[in-house]
This record gives sequence, C-alpha cells and structure tokens, in this order.
Amino acid sequence: MKFVLVGPVYPYRGGIAHYTTMLARTLAKRCSQLHVVSFRRQYPRWLYPGKSDRDPSQKPLRVNAEYLLDPLYPWTWWQTACRIAKWKPDVVIIQWWTTFWAPAFAALAFLLRRRGVKVLFVIHNVMPHEQRPWDRWLAHLALRQGHHFLVQTAREKERLLSLLPQAQTITSPHPVYDMFADQRIPTADAKQQLGLPVDEPVALFFGIVRPYKGLQFAIEALAELRARGSKVRLLVVGEFWEDVIAYTQLIEKLGLSSQVKIDNRYIPDEEVGLYFSATDVFIAPYVSGTQSGAVKVALGFDLPVVISRAIVSEELENDVAHRLYWVDPKDVRALADAIERSLRENVSASETFTLSSGGDEWGKLVDKIETMI
Repeated sequence: MKFVLVGPVYPYRGGIAHYTTMLARTLAKRCSQLHVVSFRRQYPRWLYPGKSDRDPSQKPLRVNAEYLLDPLYPWTWWQTACRIAKWKPDVVIIQWWTTFWAPAFAALAFLLRRRGVKVLFVIHNVMPHEQRPWDRWLAHLALRQGHHFLVQTAREKERLLSLLPQAQTITSPHPVYDMFADQRIPTADAKQQLGLPVDEPVALFFGIVRPYKGLQFAIEALAELRARGSKVRLLVVGEFWEDVIAYTQLIEKLGLSSQVKIDNRYIPDEEVGLYFSATDVFIAPYVSGTQSGAVKVALGFDLPVVISRAIVSEELENDVAHRLYWVDPKDVRALADAIERSLRENVSASETFTLSSGGDEWGKLVDKIETMI
C-alpha cells in the first residue's frame, strides 16, 4: 500500500514529532511506498508558548520528509494537496492534536477527498487540553473531512463520536516510547551525574509543565512524605509553560528547596536517558488530559509509574506488564501513599531493567490502520 503521513517531524520537537517519526519508520518497513509531509512552519513565533518549537538535540530522531505546509499561507494547503495527489496514495494519515491547525487540515482533507484520496486522522486529543469556546467548531470543521479515525483511548472515542456521531473509528493505544531505552545507565551513576544522593529515592516529573499536569500536587505530596519521615527527591524536568515562580514559592513555603531539583528547559533526545536512569519512580499526577507521552517513555524504561486516573485508558487499566499505581486526581495523601508503596515494592529499576516490546506495539498500530482502510 502507498501511504502519505502528515505531521511534525524533526527539526520540530516534542511528543507528537516523536510519534510521527516512529509511525513513519514502521510504515516504511511495511508498505511499498511512504511519503512524509511536514511543515514549513509549525506556529508563528508570537503564538508559541515555549522558547522554541525546534528540537535542540544533537542526535535527534529523524525521518526523510518534505516540508510543504504553512498554517498561515492557504496557497501551501492547495500546493500540498496537489503534490500528494500526484503520488496517488491509498490513504493520507494526518496527525490531529490541536485546533490551531484546523483550517489547514480541513482544506487539505477536503481537497484530497475531491481527488478521491482517503483521509485518516490519528487523534491524540479531540480538543486541546485548555479549551476555548471556538475549539469545538474548529475540530468539527476539520475532522468532518476525514474518512477514518484512529483514537487511542475509549474516552477520546466518546469525545469524537459526540462531535461526529457517524465517524468510522478504531481504537489503538499509544505505543510505548522505547526509542530512548538504549541510553539506560546504572541508577547510581545517573544520580551522581545529576548531583543527587545515591542512597535517596528519586521521583521524576517529566515534560512540558502545564496546569493540567498537576505538578502542584506532586510537590505537596513530597511535603506529606517528608512529614512521614520519608526522604524522597523530586526531579522536575521540562520547560514551564506557566509561571515557574509560583512553583518555586510553593517549594520554599513547604521547606522543600533541598529536595526538589528543577531543570526548566526542553530536554534533548540524548539527555533523556540520564534523567530516566536516575529515577526510582515516575509520577504523572494529571488533573485532566488524554494520554501521556512521558508515561510511555517511563514504561519504555520499565519504571514503576504513579499515575492519575484522569488519564486512565482501557489499555493502561488492563496493563499487567508494567508496574502502575493509580490515584485519584488532586488527592495528595493518595499520591504520597502510592509513591511510598512503589518504592517499597520495587527494587532499583537498573537491577530489573529489560527492553520493552514497544517496537511490536508500533507494528500493531500499523496493523489496525491497514485493517481499517
């Protein structure tokens, strides 16, 4: 089969770019022809909340792509549709994660449909994490142009069907991100490199810091653990898309300055393994959301994960291959309990670490795409 995959790839950064790249690599192994279409520009500089949407990695995940689409230049939408139509693909797969791209994707999908090309949207989240009044209209504008939809949780399927009741959907869970797992080093070595005590457990909060991810409750849980006499270090690693001062003030107020280490930046690919190697338990205390790429990286490193039910999915609920500890959102005491339990029940991950079968999960995702179309 012939595929065209549309989405961000290097030099753009982040979880969606990694997802697009890993999907492209798997498709390339399975299909007779694959073209990847990415963006001339992903966002206007003034609109992007981070320092840059470009990947600073020295050893990035790469895939060959043509950079054709610009969200603000409608003529590139028409040019891209003409370019794709000349390739005569069996299906065009479009990554969907933000309504900012709705006008461009709506036009592209509409133009492809008129040329008899099937369009499949891979849904990361139907609506943005922080919704605005016009988001539902924009999502409907674009997604109604799709023939097929791959969703990654039952909750997102419900959201999609509330928007498009007749949508042809298939559910396939977000694959494990095991592409960094070969960076694993002994836990003690990683802690020493980060200036952390080797004999104290480390909890990791990783990824862009946004309100829905619940960092406040992780910090408060650390204070609860200290009150119980438990010395746990917290690594907060990722670029802040909100006021970091509010968090540093909370840390100081709770007397946790010596126990919390913040690295406020986007982490290049080649440094990911260092932070996850130093970790004894990964925490995802989300108060809302869909799924988490950072959790999938933690599972790729075979770490125990304390995870909020705000991002529960059937796939994770029934996961017996990994060590998951579920807590209710905003429940600080339960979060502290789960961290204690995870540390009590698990030896250092470096002693038990084995590579996950994430590559097979990407293959299963492609199987489902092929079955649907």
